[in-house]
Amino acid sequence: MRPVRLMKVFITCRISPEGRAALARASDCEVEQWDSEEPITYKDLERGLTGAHGLLCILSNRVDKKLLDTAGANLKVISTLSVGVDHLALDEIKKRGIRVGYTPDVLTDATAELAVSLLLTTCRRLPEAIGEVKNGGWTSWQPLWMCGYGLTESTVGIIGLGRIGQAIARRLKPFGVQRFLYTGRQPKPKEAAEFQAEFVTTPQLAAASDFIIVACSLTPATKGLCNKDFFQQMKKTAVFVNISRGDVVNQDDLYQALVSNQIAAAGLDVTTPEPLPTNHPLLTLKNCDSLPSACEVTSLTSS
Repeated sequence: MRPVRLMKVFITCRISPEGRAALARASDCEVEQWDSEEPITYKDLERGLTGAHGLLCILSNRVDKKLLDTAGANLKVISTLSVGVDHLALDEIKKRGIRVGYTPDVLTDATAELAVSLLLTTCRRLPEAIGEVKNGGWTSWQPLWMCGYGLTESTVGIIGLGRIGQAIARRLKPFGVQRFLYTGRQPKPKEAAEFQAEFVTTPQLAAASDFIIVACSLTPATKGLCNKDFFQQMKKTAVFVNISRGDVVNQDDLYQALVSNQIAAAGLDVTTPEPLPTNHPLLTLKNCDSLPSACEVTSLTSS
């Protein structure tokens, strides 16, 4: 009897027990896993992928032409534990007939909850207030001290009214938001109807919104979308939140907008690079709150 040829599957991170059990049930697969909390290096990724038939990766793993060449002709499937696929060289992957799987709706609710949490944290200056309590800055009750910005009767602008953008709007609506604006590649009247959201241009959204949440995909069209011109169009009392990708924002321009009080505050769930160096200028600002990326934060509630 001819022996069954095992297909090699390489996994670039630790996965849930349920995921490991599912792979264990596949008797025709030989699974190799990067078993460390530390991120896999490119060199180790090359080594692990050599001769593999399948790859399970995460957003921080860059799968480029060089890596695909290293993998060789055996590679038939790439699955990524992420909503975005901007870390994959899709043109090269398509040329080679490799199938791609991703997780478009797994983190929708968790990411939307995190976005609202980050927005509330930033607009109500919670990290700054907690710091004042801990360092003795709070000495007495003052009615105008540490005032933030409220959502009631506000205008919220969402860049990218996809699954996550809609989930964010759905959660913000009960806070008394008066008006939702959105922008993207094209109007989405069916999706927008639930929130009576109005499709506008990006400059119109920037100028009219009290709160702006970036929830779009990273594409050539959105890279650097939020730049000096964008921030100059915003209200001085506006709060900016990015949960999409770091490269959608020009971080030098954001820093200047914050340090000059061109805008009120910013909350960042994503940055470039990740993590930011601890001496990065954005981390020195009281009006800028930064979290680990959504994939890391929300994985605890999504497993």
